[in-house]
Amino acid sequence: MRILVVDDEEAIRESLDLVLRFEHHDVVTASNGQEGLDALAADETIELVFLDIKMPGRDGLEILGDMRERRPDATVVMISGHGTIDTAMEATRKGAFDFLEKPLDRDRVLLVVRNAHQVRRLQGENRILRTRLSATSREMIGSSPALHKVRTIIQKVAPTQARVLIMGENGSGKELAARLVHELSDRSAGPFVDVNCAAIPAELLESELFGHEKGSFTGAVDQRKGKFEQADGGTLFLDEVGDMSLDAQAKVLRVIEEQRVQRVGGSQPIPVDVRLVAATNKDLRKEVDAGHFREDLYYRLAVVPVLIPPLRDRAQDVPVLAMSFLQQMASKMGVPVPELAEAAKAWLERQPWPGNVRQLRNLMERALILLEGNVIEVKDLEGLGSPSAAAAGGSMDLFKSATTYEEFKEQSERLFLQQRLQENEWNVKRTAEQLGMQRSNLYKKMERYGLK
Repeated sequence: MRILVVDDEEAIRESLDLVLRFEHHDVVTASNGQEGLDALAADETIELVFLDIKMPGRDGLEILGDMRERRPDATVVMISGHGTIDTAMEATRKGAFDFLEKPLDRDRVLLVVRNAHQVRRLQGENRILRTRLSATSREMIGSSPALHKVRTIIQKVAPTQARVLIMGENGSGKELAARLVHELSDRSAGPFVDVNCAAIPAELLESELFGHEKGSFTGAVDQRKGKFEQADGGTLFLDEVGDMSLDAQAKVLRVIEEQRVQRVGGSQPIPVDVRLVAATNKDLRKEVDAGHFREDLYYRLAVVPVLIPPLRDRAQDVPVLAMSFLQQMASKMGVPVPELAEAAKAWLERQPWPGNVRQLRNLMERALILLEGNVIEVKDLEGLGSPSAAAAGGSMDLFKSATTYEEFKEQSERLFLQQRLQENEWNVKRTAEQLGMQRSNLYKKMERYGLK
């Protein structure tokens, strides 16, 4: 490990240099904070920093802030001859890995080095794992002609700057398609910011999209950047764009035309460089004809339309998707991946899947949780395929799994909402109306319980 020692005391620098080199570490030293910052900036191989707090000029806590900002990947350990609990807590808040008091104990120093090395190794492994899981979860799985057509369109449009309108039923994979457009574009290194237009109350959507200035309305206690600013240099995904109010539509159209936003309560326009990808489960042409959606905005968004086929139109993909979900969930749960019997695969292909990929994922999760053995048969799926049967079986399972009253209430609510959504073919608007609940509230509960 390459280690930087920043301390104004030559004896401390030499002592740490000797101890660390004896343990086969490479050591760089600096006598003040600015030298330390310069050394860290010039050498990207430095992984660990020992940083003194009390130094001439800027103290170590100030330097720590700069180090965390410029090199957030570097691990910093603070050292001080005047350590207090308050100082240690402030250092930790600013991102320090540990805190050592002078005189330094050799064994304690080496223990901190070993701990830092172990944490960095685990963080590296986690980054690799997250990358692999992300790539797997964002892959459009299947070999059907319908899905192949979608992939072809995305591969062609992604490298351009064209706006994309993704259409499809609830649960068909519109967000996945939007993320693929972003990841295959030259904006992939920039942010991907998503906003569910149906989940945000109409009166708050403008602030959410464009931001607001402090004091611009009741509750605006701080200045806030909107989604357009957050997505600058990247992609903004407007999910359920068909549910946006006409007033908000007009303002989005203005941003598209001017490439600038103005925060609520603000007076200065702010330039933004954003690619828009929108999605809807509605027929926007019909919404335009009915006067619910602006025709000019429709044509701005639908430069390249992409229609995601429902799962029933690509039945051959269902078994492959089912196995992919089982592998992902078994990995998260730490259990063996079960087999899927041939008869079970055929049964899955015959189902209508009104909730599409989302419904299939939920079914495979329940099957995995309740499975006894290592092979999923038709009998393991038939009961789960019926919402009422699933609710009955799930209710019995609640009594076994819930350990507190609060857990039981939460699990009961999740099961109840899942059943109602399935009965309404995952139509969120219809389900919310049936339950007498605001759609934005239902979306929040769906997100909370993973009902996506």
